[in-house]
Amino acid sequence: MTGRFLRQTLVIARRDFTAIVFTPTFLVFLLAPLLMVGFAAIGGLGAAQLADGGAERARIIAVLPAGEGHAFAAADTALRGVFRPGEAPPELIVETAGADPAGQARALLDAPARHAVAALTGPLDAPTIFYRPHGERAANWLGEVAERALAGEARHSTPHRVALAAASTADDSRQSTGFGAVFLIFFLTLLLAGQSVGMLAEERTNKVIEILAAAVPLESVFLGKLVGMFGVALLFIAFWSMLIGQGLMLLPDHAVLIERIAPAIGMPLFVLLFLVYFTLAFLLLGAVFLGVGAQAGSMREIQMLSLPITLFQVGMFGLSSAAAARPDSAVGLFAAIFPFSSPFAMAARAATSPAVLPHLAAIAWQMAWVAATVMLAARLFRRGVLKSGGAAPARR
Repeated sequence: MTGRFLRQTLVIARRDFTAIVFTPTFLVFLLAPLLMVGFAAIGGLGAAQLADGGAERARIIAVLPAGEGHAFAAADTALRGVFRPGEAPPELIVETAGADPAGQARALLDAPARHAVAALTGPLDAPTIFYRPHGERAANWLGEVAERALAGEARHSTPHRVALAAASTADDSRQSTGFGAVFLIFFLTLLLAGQSVGMLAEERTNKVIEILAAAVPLESVFLGKLVGMFGVALLFIAFWSMLIGQGLMLLPDHAVLIERIAPAIGMPLFVLLFLVYFTLAFLLLGAVFLGVGAQAGSMREIQMLSLPITLFQVGMFGLSSAAAARPDSAVGLFAAIFPFSSPFAMAARAATSPAVLPHLAAIAWQMAWVAATVMLAARLFRRGVLKSGGAAPARR
C-alpha cells in the first residue's frame, strides 16, 4: 500500500512539474526576479544598514584605574543630561586598567562584539584616545568627559588622539550574509509556494481536480502537488544560482567579494543548511497554501484567503530580520524556536555563529512541525475538494 501510494504521489508530482515547466509562460516566471529589482534593492538597503550597524550599537570605552574610572563615569552621566533623547553620545563602558592599558584599549576596539568606535586610557590629565574612522566626535566627547572629571582638582586634561584604521568588518559581513539568507528564503518561498494555489484554482475551474480525485487518493494529489512544486523551486534555484555564480566570476574583484560574504560556519555547510531550511520553509508554507486554497470556491476567494498567509509570512520575515542582527537576544531565541520563523532565523544564525549542534536540534524540531502541518493541510485539502467538487475518493 505504501509503495502504491508513493507511486501515485510521484505521478501527480511529475504531472504538475511538466505542466509548469514545459510551457512558454515558465520562461516569464523564471525571469520574474528581473521584474522585482526594486524589491531586491530594498532588501539590499536593509542588508547595508545591518552591515553598517546603528547608532544604538556604537560604544565608547574608558580603560582607567578604579578611582579614575568612577570619576569618569560620573562626569559622563552629568554631561549627558544636556542632550535630548536620541542625540546623546554612544554608550560608555568603563573597564579597569590592567598592566598594559593602551594594549587593553586597542584590544577592546578590535573586538567586533563591542562595536566600539573610540577608547580612552589614562591618566586623565594626559589621556590617550584611540578612535576608528567616523569616531572623531566620540573621541572629542571622551576628551570633554576627561576635562569634566578633573574640574574639581584644578587640573586640565591634554588628550593625545590616535586615529586608527578601519576595524575588521568580518562580524558585520556575516550579519549581512545572515540577512541575505533570510531575505532569499522569504522571497523564494513566497514567490514559489504561492504558484501552487494559482494552479489549484485553474484545475478546479477546469474540473481537472475532480478527475484526479476519482483516479487516486486525494492525499496523493496533495503530496504530489507539493512535491511537484518543490521540484520547480529547485529548478528555479539552480538556474539563478548558476547565472549569479557565472556573473560573479566575471567581476574583477570576485575573490574579495566572496571572501567578504564567508559565513562563520563555512561556505559548504552554510549552503547545505540554507537548502535544508529553504526546503522546510517551502514545505510549511506550500502545505498551508494548498490546504487553505482548497477551501475556496473561486479565484477571488483564494486571493482573499491567501492574503492573511502572505501578511503572516511578511511578519515572520521582519521577526527573522531582527533576529539576524541579535541572534542571542530574546527576539533571536523566539524567532529560532517559533516554527514558522525558525527556518529563516536559523539560516541567519549559520552565517554568524560556527556552532553546529543548534542546527541539528532546530532541523529536528522543524521536521516535526512540517510533518504535523502537512498532515493537517492534507485533511483540509481533502475536505475542501470533496465539499466543493463532490468527487468521491477512489476505493482501493
